[in-house]
Amino acid sequence: MAHPLVEIEHLHLSLVGGAGPVNILRGIDLAVTAGQTVSVVGPSGAGKTTLLMILSGLEQPSSGKIRINGTDLQGMNEDQLARFRRQNVGIVFQSFHLVPTMTALENVALPLEFAGADDALIRARAALCATGLEQRIDHFPGELSGGEQQRVALSRAFVANPALILADEPTGNLDLETGEMVMQLLFDLQREHGTTLILVTHDSALAGRCNRSLHMADGRLVDA
Repeated sequence: MAHPLVEIEHLHLSLVGGAGPVNILRGIDLAVTAGQTVSVVGPSGAGKTTLLMILSGLEQPSSGKIRINGTDLQGMNEDQLARFRRQNVGIVFQSFHLVPTMTALENVALPLEFAGADDALIRARAALCATGLEQRIDHFPGELSGGEQQRVALSRAFVANPALILADEPTGNLDLETGEMVMQLLFDLQREHGTTLILVTHDSALAGRCNRSLHMADGRLVDA
């Protein structure tokens, strides 16, 4: 029997604040199979974004075990985590996180160039064409609409064919019509690539499009 793509056991994160320790995550257990689409819903402050940050290796837990695509993340240093992320994880943020001084093509090629790929620009161009941005390849983020910027971000997230896509409120800065278009594109790319998707959203209708929906409250998974 194949192992889950994502395995989390007894995950905790506590941060020290002015009033003492603050418990952000309180014992998360989760297994996600390859190719599954999973939504994570819950009130603000429930720990949803923090969970994604830990899954991406951008945040370190206080305790617990994390295994993604056969790799244990515990004990990795920052360089090892960055290398793991480039090879296994694509991230889509609410606020796009594009480099403003780079063109759409250069933004999408960036993770491939960090990985040393000789064909980074060729693959980046193909990824942008797959999201309908073939006419905007040489434009800078400031010259693109919000929807176009998020499509560039989707292209960047999928360009290296990661096993896992993490999406944190990807339509939060978009109007309803543009947001629906971006989400349709996200699900289309997920199906095409066979990628596992974990999506944080406040939109119950959007959550319902996933194979599985989890509810977080007070740092715990209420329904996993």
